[in-house]
Amino acid sequence: MTEQTPAPLRRSDTCGALRASDIGRTVTLMGWSQTNRDHGGVIFLDLRDRSGVVQCVFNPLEAPAAHEVAQRVRSEFVIAVHGVVQPRPAGTVNPRLPTGEVEVHISRMEVLNAAKTPPFPINDDNAPEVDENLRLRYRYLDLRNTRMQQNLLLRHKAAQAARAYLDAQEFWEVETPLLIKSTPEGARDFLVPARLRAGEFYALPQSPQLLKQTLMVAGVERYYQFARCLRDEDLRGDRQFEFTQIDLEMAFVERDDVLTVTEGIIQAIMRVIGVDVPTPFLRMTFVEAMARFGSDKPDTRFGLEFVDLAGVFAATEFKAFAAVLAAGGQVKGINAKGAAGLSRRELDDLIAYAQSFGAKGMAYFQVTPEGLKSPVTKFLSEEERTAFATTLGAEVGDLLLVIADTPHVVAQALGRVRLHLGEKLGLIPENTWNFLWVVDFPMFAWNEETQQIDAMHHPFTMPKAEDLPLLDTDPLQVRGDLYDLVLNGNELVSGSIRVHRRDIQERVLEIINMPLEQVRERFGFLVEAFEYGAPPHGGMAIGFDRLIMLMAGEKTIRDVIAFPKTSSGADLMMDAPTTVDPLQLRDLGLQLRKRG
Repeated sequence: MTEQTPAPLRRSDTCGALRASDIGRTVTLMGWSQTNRDHGGVIFLDLRDRSGVVQCVFNPLEAPAAHEVAQRVRSEFVIAVHGVVQPRPAGTVNPRLPTGEVEVHISRMEVLNAAKTPPFPINDDNAPEVDENLRLRYRYLDLRNTRMQQNLLLRHKAAQAARAYLDAQEFWEVETPLLIKSTPEGARDFLVPARLRAGEFYALPQSPQLLKQTLMVAGVERYYQFARCLRDEDLRGDRQFEFTQIDLEMAFVERDDVLTVTEGIIQAIMRVIGVDVPTPFLRMTFVEAMARFGSDKPDTRFGLEFVDLAGVFAATEFKAFAAVLAAGGQVKGINAKGAAGLSRRELDDLIAYAQSFGAKGMAYFQVTPEGLKSPVTKFLSEEERTAFATTLGAEVGDLLLVIADTPHVVAQALGRVRLHLGEKLGLIPENTWNFLWVVDFPMFAWNEETQQIDAMHHPFTMPKAEDLPLLDTDPLQVRGDLYDLVLNGNELVSGSIRVHRRDIQERVLEIINMPLEQVRERFGFLVEAFEYGAPPHGGMAIGFDRLIMLMAGEKTIRDVIAFPKTSSGADLMMDAPTTVDPLQLRDLGLQLRKRG
């Protein structure tokens, strides 16, 4: 009689789901072998799938055939096992594992696929840190690590939470195209040659800005999408060529309507990690944020706020301060409480740090029982020293730091010093989620390089109603109906109430030196649409990658994106970008030449 081939094993359970309540059950598991330990003939193998890890036991006396196969299994083999769930012997329970009370005694095993030795350990907490480029080269292995799996799961759950909230608020998810017209949005476009229209190009969207406004004209009223945005700009830890934003637009609304919906999305997403953030979020004007923190995305988890010292030194004879104030500059300081004990070398390093952000120097004052100790003290009158210490709330043991320069340099340099000291002095609390709306940004900014006015954010922003007359008389004083949401010093959301009238839109574009002909060439369809009954509307975009990065406690968005690029823009796994077949270039009517 011919012996029958056993039927193929079919998965019955996932590895991480087994518990004490499953003891006595016969199960079939499939996954990757994580470790293989031979303890005097009995083999213990940790089997992993995306749900977790469970210990499998191969006893040569109980199942010799399965034991023989297990002897050949190495790390990352893909296997199937069949056996009975048993309690772990007394003293061997692993409380660190959800499956730590049980083990599976294997009676049958199949190798579904063998594996080469990985270039780095998978899920080995004791292994040295792996170079990021190596991780990205073998991203399919890096993503097997529990940490990366959890990041992908977090991203999934956050997206589902946002979608559920927006659906309840009667938003429609509408997709916009990836091949669009090139329009100026602050960064270089990625261009795509149009084969059927020689010499012409599509652009990949930097954002769906124009299209979502067009959807408002089309009567959609409440739109959102998880939009893929592409910008050809320098990369860093929180920036990629291609990124995802939760894009949203609403018709017949004012600013507070958009802010309320955004807060609801953030609340829904944060509940995924068990954090219930209170609303409404704190609000602060751009002017106040710059005055107190030197930043339009201030980290409000700690103090060290700026103090304006112009009044203290209004009549000073100290030339370094007097000359700056006479030229319209600022003198501002911060009080680093209890930091007077920093060494002279640490102080010199701090001054050099401020100088690296444009400051000509930084004065420091150590508050001692005898008074202010500083190379600058001798240049100040007794009245100035007293008023200075009082204004900064100085106490013995404090370190007072002062920068005198242009408003831009003071904000940049002193703001960076503030953040540096916040970390160095351990002032930033962990597990704190400070959400802050920064509102009423300037509509325009002066560009020193081009000697012309630019849009502060983008040129589709509605000026605040009370500032509309200033468009013709003093545009740099116009405030836009703009708003950014900041989390712990990171910009998460940017948005605005949009221009919905053609006359205002054309005037804004004229101010940023965009002639009417160019307006019609680049934005013709939008300004034309405004003539057919555009409703008042506004929206925002949430930086989804950045939010997930902060929620996961990661330092770079590359660790919450499945297949990111390196800081130089390379995809090490796919080996992109690369050259292409000359025939493809011929079909596109393109010919390459050397730069320069």
